[in-house]
This record gives sequence, C-alpha cells and structure tokens, in this order.
Amino acid sequence: MKPQRSMVSLISSRAVQLRTLLFVGWVVGYVAFLLSIRRMWTGKYIRNPVVRSLLVNMLSDLDTIDVTKWYRCNPDLLEESLRPLFIQNQLDADTRAFVEQSEEKSTYLFTQIYYSLVSTILSPLVSRTSINGFLGRGSMFVFSKNQFQQLLRIEPDWVADRLLDLGAGDGGVTKVMAPHFTEVYVTEVSLTMKRRLRKKKFKLLGIDAWQETGFKYDVISCLNLLDRCDDPLGLLKDIRQSLVPGTGRLIMAAVIPFQPWLEIGGRWERPREYIKIQGKTWEEQVNGLTNEVFRKVGFEVESFTRLPYLCEGDIARDYYLLDDAVFVLKSSDDQCEVPVR
Repeated sequence: MKPQRSMVSLISSRAVQLRTLLFVGWVVGYVAFLLSIRRMWTGKYIRNPVVRSLLVNMLSDLDTIDVTKWYRCNPDLLEESLRPLFIQNQLDADTRAFVEQSEEKSTYLFTQIYYSLVSTILSPLVSRTSINGFLGRGSMFVFSKNQFQQLLRIEPDWVADRLLDLGAGDGGVTKVMAPHFTEVYVTEVSLTMKRRLRKKKFKLLGIDAWQETGFKYDVISCLNLLDRCDDPLGLLKDIRQSLVPGTGRLIMAAVIPFQPWLEIGGRWERPREYIKIQGKTWEEQVNGLTNEVFRKVGFEVESFTRLPYLCEGDIARDYYLLDDAVFVLKSSDDQCEVPVR
C-alpha cells in the first residue's frame, strides 16, 4: 500500500505544480499582452493614417489636438427655437486638470495591470460601475464649476435648498454642484459606489424612495442616466413631479448618439422602453431629444451646451471621451426664472 500512496502523493504534488505553473504562465502572458496593447495604442506605432486619426482624440496631449471639436455646434442644424438657447463652452482649467490627472494615473503601470486583472476576473459577475467602485477608480467628469454656473445661469454665491443627483456614481460630479445647495441627496444602484457616497457625507436615498420624501427639489440632475434606464419616460415624469413648482430645474446630460442599453451584472440588455432618436449629427440628435422626449413629458429646454463626457483611463488609454449634450429643462407650465438668493 505504501508504494501506491507514494505514487498518488507524487501525482497529486505534480498536478499542483502544473496548475501553479499554468497560472503563473497565464499571469505572465496576460501582463505581456497588456504591455503590447499599451505599446500598440500609444499611437506612434500605428502606421495606418486613418487609424491614427481616430485615436489621436483619446491619446494625444491636449496641446497637440484640436479640443475645440469637443464643444463645437453648428447652429444651422438646430431647429430655430433652440438656436438662441445654446451656450458655447471651451476647455477650461478644471477640465484640463482632470485630463492631465487621468494621463498621469495611466502611467502607473503596475496599478493599471492590477486594475485590468481584477476587472477581467470580475466583469462576468458584476457591473463595470461596481468594479470601479471596488477599485476606487473610473471617476467621471461632466462639467466644471464655472460651466455648471453658466449653464444654470447663476452667480457664484447662489444657494438653493435641495439638490438631488440621480445615479451619482462616486459623487465626483455631485461635488461640483454641492456648494450651491443646503442639502444634497443622491441615489445609486451600485453597492460599492454607495459606500463611496456615504464617505463623502451625501444623503443617500433609495432608488425608488426619492419621490416619496414629502418635499420637492430645487434642482435634480440626471447625468448620462437616461440611456441606462428601463423606463426613461416614466423617470422624466417622476422628476417633473418632484421639482419645486415654478423654479425647479432638471439638469439632463445625454451621450450623443443616444443608444439605450442596460448593464445587468456583466451583461448588456435592451431596456423595456426603448427610445430611438432620429438624426446622425450631434445637432440633429439634440433636436430629436427635445421633440421626441422632453416635450412629450412636459419639459422645455431653457439652455443647453455641448461638453466632453470624460472618464479616467486604463492601461490602454489615458482617458475615455464621449460627446455629451447637457440641458437645463423646466416644466412647460413654468414661466419663472431661477431665483438668486
């Protein structure tokens, strides 16, 4: 019996060693792959001029690319009633600081490898938002302090009672708006992001409880959430009912082109209420959102702008960028201006 046990023990030991070697080999191969991807996406190794032009927006230094296209709008393509409501923006100090910080973080090689490894393991199980919350990364940038004030047409010392930020993520954008409000409420689905919001001392409400607090909100922000919502028109109707009558405002940001999808666990699914917006250009989609969505539920556009929707990058890219249309909406019944206190 002893020789048989020795043989079984030897086979078991070699099996463990083989699994260990396979795992180490997989990790080494994965890291090598990531490094090769990083090398490939740096741009200077790409020979095809078309591919280079597609990538330069993401990967080049801010001083070497045309950032004005992030904010560009052709008013001739807007419907006539919207033209005077557009606010022209440009790259400002806060936006530049976010991009430069993202570029610096992307150079932390071993940190980015760790992020990538964890994301690969967890992505089939949980959402990208929850992974980012767990890792403490993936911060978003929608607008700066000055851009927010300009969009809402308020002075730096303007203060109102209540802000509600729906789908607040890690609270980075909430923090930009918070100084203008006495009370700041947030909602979030991700458990890991909820912990980050609590650490920042925001008042966390349930995703189905914010309409039932017994009070109204001076401003509700719904930033890049409408295309990730199962019932977008229902959400807008609830927001309209929850605003302070007369002076309440909704700040709505939507990625253009508007493409609704739901992230459930590690899967992407089509929402129950699917909204298809007509138009190919940024301006045509703004017209479509205004006519086919906002006016349908009783909102009118008070002002709007084009801004870059920025996210911290990873080992492949310094930062990620999408086109945003950011609106200030008021109820169609409201004729009052936002009060200055």
